[in-house]
Amino acid sequence: MASGRAYLDWNASAPLRPEARAAMCAAMDVVGNPSSVHGEGRAAKALLERARGQVAAALGAEGADVIFTSGATEAAALALAGRGLLGAPVEHDAVRAWVDEALPVAADGAVAVTDPTRSVLQAANSETGILQELPEGLAFADATQAFGKVPFAFNWSGVQMAAVSAHKIGGPKGVGALVARRGTGIAAQIRGGGQEMGRRAGTENLIGIAGFGAAAEAAARELADGIWEDVRQKRDLLEERLASSGNTIIFVGKDARRLPNTSCLAVAGWKNETQVMQMDLAGFAISAGSACSSGKLRQSPVLTAMGHARDVAGGAIRVSIGPATTEDEIMRFAEAWESALRKHMARAA
Repeated sequence: MASGRAYLDWNASAPLRPEARAAMCAAMDVVGNPSSVHGEGRAAKALLERARGQVAAALGAEGADVIFTSGATEAAALALAGRGLLGAPVEHDAVRAWVDEALPVAADGAVAVTDPTRSVLQAANSETGILQELPEGLAFADATQAFGKVPFAFNWSGVQMAAVSAHKIGGPKGVGALVARRGTGIAAQIRGGGQEMGRRAGTENLIGIAGFGAAAEAAARELADGIWEDVRQKRDLLEERLASSGNTIIFVGKDARRLPNTSCLAVAGWKNETQVMQMDLAGFAISAGSACSSGKLRQSPVLTAMGHARDVAGGAIRVSIGPATTEDEIMRFAEAWESALRKHMARAA
């Protein structure tokens, strides 16, 4: 088998797409400020609005609904600050910071929403890949992980607001967007100039936004072409290989609707931090959950909310793959992880 490192952490950040890189390089030569009225400023404004249209089209939204931000974390803050909405403990920390975690979570990861207009709900969980049914009238959806991997049309979703991030779909880090249905009141958190129709002040990150637009267009094309079904087959192949080993492995969310690329594996009592370090040394990049929570040495609140015991929640890892992931990489990872598991079990015996 071929050697070399394998990147299996696409949910943390997807590799930069060549289309995004090319768009960003071209944007570096655009001199003007998008708020300036002269020719150079109008050229920059045209580039900004082209990217806005690309992101909107990929999301099934209108260009006027897209507010560019520094990422999904800022988009969530812009949408949620001061609203007192209800959420669940399976939400990303960027959402949990703003909500009352009162919504119950079932063992299969499903969240029960009784009052959509006062609630938030993620479209897909970053750790388990579990997909949620978004109810009509939902106040806010974190669509960060779902965007580009599964169909999501904002105009048809019935959701009032949604957050997305460029680097999850192969765009640059440090840029994202809040999509807000017209008529939804947005109180600017960053104040100053009148950029983004008065909803987010500050000169726009034109280079990053250009890359975001190009990535969104490419991601939408891949999704339409069925690329992610091929990814699903590779993910399923990995789980079938590991399940056939005879070891006691918990596949979190296996029987639920999931993202096509995500596998959450748990072995009770085998610390996930240890697994991540061992796999890194073996040449594989994986994670112990959300990248934003790594290094905090705490068990996953997502798995805890689903009712998993502490030793299971503390022994879960996430393998997330993408269109560039090869079958060889998957098989090499399975071999390395099983080898490390056998050594762990021998020490624990």
